[in-house]
Amino acid sequence: MRHTPVLATKLFVPARRATSVPRPRLFAQLDTTLAAGNRLTLLSAPAGFGKTTLITDWLAELGSRPAETRVGWLSLDADDNDLSRLLAHLTAALSRSGIEVDPAPTATHDGSPATAMTGILNEVTRAAERSPGTHWVLVCDDFHVLTDPGAHEAFSFLVDHVPPELHLVVATRADPPLPLARLRGRGELTELRAADLRCTPGEATEFLNRVMGLSLTDADVAALEERTEGWIAGLQLAALSLRGVHERHAVDAFLEDFTGSNRFIIDYLVDEVLARQPAEVRHFLLRTSVLDRLTASLCDAVTGRDDGSTMLDRLERGNLFAVHLDDQRHWYRYHHLFADVLGARLLAEHPEELPVLHRRASDWFAAHDLPVRAVRHALAAEDLTRAARLMEEALPAVRRARQDSLLVTWVQALPDAVVRRSPVLSLVAAWSQLVAGRLDAVEGHLDAAGRALAAGADDPDLAGEWAPTEDLRTAPAMIAVYRAALAQARGDVTATAGHAREALDLAGPEDHFVRAAGLGYLGLAGWARGDVAEALTTFDSAVQSLHSAGNLVDELDATIVRADMMVALGRPGRARRLYADTLERVTAAGEPFPRVTADLHVGLAELDLELDDLPGAEEHLETARALGHRASVTENRHRWFVASAGVRAARGDYQAAAGLLDRAEALYRPGFYPEVRPIPAVRARVQIAAGDLDPAWVWARERGLGVEDAPVYLREFEHLTFVRLLLAGQHPSHGADPADDAAPADAALRLLDQLHVAAGGAGRAGSLVEIRCLQALAHGARGDREQALAALESTWLEAPEPAGCVRLYLDEGEPMRELLRHAVAHGAPVPERLRRRLASGNPTTSRTHPVLADPLSARETEVLHLLDSDLTGPEIARQLYVSLNTLRTHTKRIYTKLGVTHRAAAVRRARDLGLL
Repeated sequence: MRHTPVLATKLFVPARRATSVPRPRLFAQLDTTLAAGNRLTLLSAPAGFGKTTLITDWLAELGSRPAETRVGWLSLDADDNDLSRLLAHLTAALSRSGIEVDPAPTATHDGSPATAMTGILNEVTRAAERSPGTHWVLVCDDFHVLTDPGAHEAFSFLVDHVPPELHLVVATRADPPLPLARLRGRGELTELRAADLRCTPGEATEFLNRVMGLSLTDADVAALEERTEGWIAGLQLAALSLRGVHERHAVDAFLEDFTGSNRFIIDYLVDEVLARQPAEVRHFLLRTSVLDRLTASLCDAVTGRDDGSTMLDRLERGNLFAVHLDDQRHWYRYHHLFADVLGARLLAEHPEELPVLHRRASDWFAAHDLPVRAVRHALAAEDLTRAARLMEEALPAVRRARQDSLLVTWVQALPDAVVRRSPVLSLVAAWSQLVAGRLDAVEGHLDAAGRALAAGADDPDLAGEWAPTEDLRTAPAMIAVYRAALAQARGDVTATAGHAREALDLAGPEDHFVRAAGLGYLGLAGWARGDVAEALTTFDSAVQSLHSAGNLVDELDATIVRADMMVALGRPGRARRLYADTLERVTAAGEPFPRVTADLHVGLAELDLELDDLPGAEEHLETARALGHRASVTENRHRWFVASAGVRAARGDYQAAAGLLDRAEALYRPGFYPEVRPIPAVRARVQIAAGDLDPAWVWARERGLGVEDAPVYLREFEHLTFVRLLLAGQHPSHGADPADDAAPADAALRLLDQLHVAAGGAGRAGSLVEIRCLQALAHGARGDREQALAALESTWLEAPEPAGCVRLYLDEGEPMRELLRHAVAHGAPVPERLRRRLASGNPTTSRTHPVLADPLSARETEVLHLLDSDLTGPEIARQLYVSLNTLRTHTKRIYTKLGVTHRAAAVRRARDLGLL
């Protein structure tokens, strides 16, 4: 397996300058990093406050102490917003400190932060057991460049679970979205901020006169210290401008003019610094400002000169903001502020050179197998054809590393016309639209991929622009795969199967991933038709192809689909064993795959719910919730809310169940799997159970449901919901009555008979159990108890796993319970678990929560859940993207509706009501 490449220069502790200013007062604060109970040390201040230098000096001083302390360093950059890349660099940083972490889990984490973090933390613990008394310090510099929620979630997980032997140090320009308030409240956080990092007058004197070689008076230093507010970068810029200024009047004039905002000071002083440099130095500085990392050969390639090594050494010795990144002084970077100003000057003075410089940088990075940076510079050069080809070449490695967000970013960075010239990139664009749920945009990209292939066959020049990769070779088959996906999304079963067969015909015997996709969609089409047994066999073959392709995560994710099919076949016990086996497989090594694990726990919760094991279901749901929203694949994320709604409904809290279904519907993404249990129909069942029939009748009319409908499997769940509505009571007087020509029970039986024939013919034993249950209710409603009991008895005698259904019966209320009691009295083979639940006299196993007279709105419910957290008011407002005043309005309404006056009371009251 190929892993994400690691940029070694990001792992070097910056070298300590021999002329640095000792800062023992700050060292003492940093020493608390190693104190027991300290989880995080945070250095948060604007650029130029000496955060990196301070940490470097402290680590050097720490190394002279007798205690064994090892250091891992990671200089973060914008590319680390890709979770795979971040985790690869984090693993490498720890490895350099002596903690050997297997990179394989980070390469296969599939977007879930807790996966790799669990393995990393386990390795730290094992390292501590092997080396008692040893401590490790992990420094993450420039944390502010991380903007991806997944990266933040990964570090929050790390902070929450960090072993006592590992000490985290984060340097950043802005407070990160980590649980700082909680850590601060527990005394687990050390903080150094701008006020701490400002130079004292004594430190300013030491820096200006000894380090920078000036001869300023105490009054001069005091003036600069006052006007820079101890900002070390400002002092350094001032010192560079004062070099060579010896006359007293000139010094006084400089100090007199040295006023204004930091931004003005930066512009003024850098102008002065650049103006005093020799032409060759200025030329080098401006041209290399397009680079965020510098090495001699790269600088030579970009500038067209051969003095890169000499110039980098000269810049470092001249204190011109060049910072070396490794002990061998091969790699450097410019101070961020200095780089910003250089870039602005280059754009202003030589804008025509920018494309050339970026193109040269792209060539160098491509030649050195650094495709991400090569693409970035090609895009900056606006060399779009080259950028497209580089993307195509990098695509297999990026996909293996699961850097999906990078693929989306790349495609979005290219004009649509460029994307459509490339079959491979057109397919990437189609995939990105499908994942986003924008179905109308998918087909256009698929058509473009087909047209590009046809045009390339006639135009060698066009085909010559494409990278000759496996993705290009299999593009015709993948077009068919994505057409199958699109047809699946639109509910066109025939087209789904047709495109899937086309993909299989086009795929070669070794094209395992393409074959897996084709077989998968063929199986899903069979499921949608209701041929579930055949569909399961086909889908099992797809899973074997995924295994051959080495696509482990998708192979494990397929468990969810297979289990659903088993339940449809009346085999919930077999589904449970499949879930359990897969769960054991992904956790056996002690490093679970949370993305899969969360979905497995939701599946087990659904099975526990049907067995009326509500505590078990809630435990699985809480486990899935604790893994975080990234622990579930996009197409399954709604299922947690549907299952939770089922638990709330089983406990009689129909209002909470309806709210959860609203959230599920917002998360649902059509097209990945057949919609065999539509959420609106689930909501209608909750309404029927609550006795709220009017909205259920509205739903039925909108769906056009009637008792003479043909028995189509994709509508079976809706039809069985409609039967419950018919049996629940008389239809509303307004509007057309779908059963106005017969009694509701007779109408229900006519529809059930059709459904029974269809399900029996297809071997869907799970459907037959539910159909016979409702037939028993209908016969009971007609007063035909004998027929009702016969329907129930045949269910228990013929079902493959009769003990697997409990809530199916309990949810039908008192009419079903009465039938069940008669069945027991007449010696019918009532399953033991159902018999026990009936004898308990409390089928719902729980209380019914009172309903608020004025229910909370969806927004107020969202605010309520955030109130039950460690977030402060301002942090909640930021998360909701509202002002603090708006948040206060929401909380005031919540307090009024709950009858409380403060936050803690609101949370307690909400828990009592079952709202949390």
